Amino acid sequence: MVAALVAGVCLALVARDDPSSPPPPREGFYVSDGRLYDAYHSEVVMRGVGHAHSLFPAQTAAAVAGAKAMGANAVRLELSTGAVRDRTSAADVARIVAVCRKHRVICVLAAYDTTGYGQRLGAVPQSEAVDYWLSVREAVAGQERYAIINIANEPYGLGNHQTWRADTVESIRRLRQAGFRHTLMVDAPDWGQDRSFTMRDNAAAVFHSDPLRNTVFSIHMYGAFDRAPKVADYLRHFVQARLPVVVGEFAFLHLDGEVDEDAIMAEANRYGIGYLGWSWSGNGGDVSYLDIVDGFDPRALTPWGRRLFHGPDGIAHTSREASVYSGVLDARRDG
Repeated sequence: MVAALVAGVCLALVARDDPSSPPPPREGFYVSDGRLYDAYHSEVVMRGVGHAHSLFPAQTAAAVAGAKAMGANAVRLELSTGAVRDRTSAADVARIVAVCRKHRVICVLAAYDTTGYGQRLGAVPQSEAVDYWLSVREAVAGQERYAIINIANEPYGLGNHQTWRADTVESIRRLRQAGFRHTLMVDAPDWGQDRSFTMRDNAAAVFHSDPLRNTVFSIHMYGAFDRAPKVADYLRHFVQARLPVVVGEFAFLHLDGEVDEDAIMAEANRYGIGYLGWSWSGNGGDVSYLDIVDGFDPRALTPWGRRLFHGPDGIAHTSREASVYSGVLDARRDG
C-alpha cells in the first residue's frame, strides 16, 4: 500500500516537471504577449458575425446556429441596458451564453446603449454599461471560458473622445473590483472607428491599468478605413506594440463611405487578428446592405455574406473552433 502511494506521488511529480506535459487549464480566456488564448492555451483568432439580440431576441438561437454551421467560431451579441432598447435580463443573458455553448462558439456580449454617446439621442455613458454588467453578473459568473465582455458598444460619437482613456480605465477598475475575471473588450471612440487615434495612442496605458492584463481592444472599420494603407497601419501599430486587437465590426460599405473589406480581411489574416462582420440580418432599410443573410435565413447569403464567409481570407477558410469545446490542452503554452 505504502509502495503504491509512493509510486503515485513520484509519477505525479514527474508529470508536473515534464516540460512536454500540458499545463492545467486556465480559468478562462486570457491575453499573453499581445495575443488572446482560450482556457486550454490555444491561441484564439475570432472569425464570426454580429447579431442585434436586443432587437431580434427570437432570432438569436437560429443566428448562432446558422453562423456556426457556416464556419464561424464566434458571435458578438448586442444586449441592452434598457436605456435605448428593451432591457436584456440576467435570465436572458444566461440563455444566450447557453446557446453559444450549445453551438460551440465564443460568446462576445456587448452593451449596445452607449452607441454614439454625446451625439446620438438617448445614448448613455459607458459607466451605465458597467452598471448593467454589475446587475447581470450572476448570468456570466463562471462562464469565463466561453464569454467575453465587450463593455460598451461604440461608446462615444465624434468630438467627445477626450475622456475615453479615463472612463475606460474606470470601467475596467469597477468590473475587476466587482470580481469580473473575464476577458474584457473595449471599443474605440468616434463611433468605434478611432478617427482621433485616441484608442491607438492610449491602448498601452489602458491595458496596463487592468490588474489582470486581460483586456482586448476593438476597432470598428467602416468609412474611416476605405483604403488598404489605413487598415494595415492601424492594425500594425497594435501588433508591433504587442497589444491585443480585434476588428469588432466591419462591412463592405456604410453610411460614411466605401470600406476596404478585402484589406481588412487580408491584414487580419496576415497578423492573426480576429474579425467579426456586421451583421447577421435585420438591418434597417437604409443600411439593409449590411445584412449577411436575407430575412434571417442562413440559406440566403447576401453578396456581403458570401464575401465574408467564402471569399479570400473568409470565415469558412480561416476559422478554427476554440479548443475549450474539444477539451484538448495545447502543450505549447506554459500557462
